[in-house]
Amino acid sequence: MNIRYNRKGVAWLVLLGVVFLNGIVLAGSAEEQGLALARQVYDAPRGDDFAGRAIMTLRERGSKPRSREMLVFHVQKRPGERWSLTRFLKPADVRGVAVLTRDHPGDKSEQWLYLPALGRVRRISASRKGGRFVGSDVYFEDLRDREVEMDRHRYLGKRKLGKIVCKVLESVPVDPDNSVYTKRVSWIHPKSLLALRVDFYQAHSSKPVKRLQARRIRKVQGVWTVMDSVMKDLESGHRTRIRYTRVKYNQKLPDGLFTSRSLADERAGLAYAP
Repeated sequence: MNIRYNRKGVAWLVLLGVVFLNGIVLAGSAEEQGLALARQVYDAPRGDDFAGRAIMTLRERGSKPRSREMLVFHVQKRPGERWSLTRFLKPADVRGVAVLTRDHPGDKSEQWLYLPALGRVRRISASRKGGRFVGSDVYFEDLRDREVEMDRHRYLGKRKLGKIVCKVLESVPVDPDNSVYTKRVSWIHPKSLLALRVDFYQAHSSKPVKRLQARRIRKVQGVWTVMDSVMKDLESGHRTRIRYTRVKYNQKLPDGLFTSRSLADERAGLAYAP
């Protein structure tokens, strides 16, 4: 399924991970409707685990595009417990670079980064959640799970995104210190139930500073999946495109794949790569 928009319309994905929505928004206040919508998004089925092969392309004004091939794995262990692993395969300057994220119930996340040039695994501190992942427009925070209770939600009504009428959800952190964003506004597609666009806000600007949009979605093994997405820095114009070439769900990925030991092993996960 290809998605086309006019110049004012943009779409979204959730990177390396996809956002779903089931059901309808219940009647009530904007806050009640927003909370119900957020819970539906978070609790919707999305497969027990995911494996994908993708191309990341970085673009900035005046420079040639740079492309990288990577593998992405994630598994949902239980509510609030989500593990993910991203490993780069090409080109040579990033081969073997990998990041592991283990999200736990509540405001608890652990992240580790493996840099082959240093030959060691390094833990990423919470203060670096706004750091750019391998020079892309994806922040380390964007790789983390975010439970419903961590934000105050408000339903903003229906708005057109190009020719598509979406449900719009505003999410503001309950604790400003646990996010680099002051607000996120998500646009939900009525048929696929994916978030087609998310605008990210920060304290220094009343306008969104980043925008993540879906360019192509497809049903894989019965699961609507974002196959092509772009994260754009709206201030610099720099953009990061992530295009999945192959994906596979429900392989029963082993727990051992999501450890600091496997992070440093370039062969780990190849048996499950699509």
